[in-house]
Amino acid sequence: MSTADETATAAASGAAATERFHHDKSPYDAVKDTPKERVDLLARAVLDAIHETIRKHEVTYDEYNALKAWLIQVGADGEWPLFLDVWVEHVVEDVATADRQGSKGSIEGPYYVPDAPERGADADLPMRDGEQGTPLLWEGGITSTDGTPLAGTVELWHADADGYYSQFAPGIPEWNLRGTFTTGPDGKFRIRTIQPAPYQIPTDGACGRLISAAGWHAWRPAHLHVKVSAPGHEQLIAQLYFPGDPHNDDDIASAVKPELILSPVVQDDGSARIDYGFALDRRED
Repeated sequence: MSTADETATAAASGAAATERFHHDKSPYDAVKDTPKERVDLLARAVLDAIHETIRKHEVTYDEYNALKAWLIQVGADGEWPLFLDVWVEHVVEDVATADRQGSKGSIEGPYYVPDAPERGADADLPMRDGEQGTPLLWEGGITSTDGTPLAGTVELWHADADGYYSQFAPGIPEWNLRGTFTTGPDGKFRIRTIQPAPYQIPTDGACGRLISAAGWHAWRPAHLHVKVSAPGHEQLIAQLYFPGDPHNDDDIASAVKPELILSPVVQDDGSARIDYGFALDRRED
């Protein structure tokens, strides 16, 4: 295993995810004009659901105090981005994209980093010499829902063969397996990378305690993350999966959709090739 495997911890990964979220997002700006009635509605609905759970299942004070201690530890470990992105975001994504006619999307997850290096339309994803993993050639294109090719961008990032993401684990170059690919008017791109491996989300922190206490598993199937953009169209965020992965059917993040499973073809040299493109919905301004 890599140096990252020897030194990475849930707390360090969680702290990095929290710091990145605060750095990249301005969540309050987007909702600063939300009416008080909307805030009241949502806050009361969440609290009512909690109250109903307590009453229905007769939650004890010991269980309540254990929950309180656990919530405090989630914050101390910096794992709120991990917890919310793994167990909550997939429902928000479903609601937010319910009316889309183009390609299906999925969750962003906690490990996105903006401004990945520009690579053009036909290039390798940045990687270390001798990067472990099956070589993967991905050919695809960006179109509108009516089939019109679009000049746009594909931001791609994924874990390495040990399940670690650059900038969230030590010992990995800053932009390893992260890149931005910009297409021409034909919308086509050609990317060379490696096929990532399935991995477990961090289990040595508060989220791991929940997983252990509930008897769950911590596995995510192997996946590629993308953000696909083109002028005048809605941005698509998705994760792309590989057939045959044992955790496609029980992904801990509940993010797998049939439309997002790739169909790789094994080449004579043992590498894999995929053909997968994106159809974007027009943006209503």
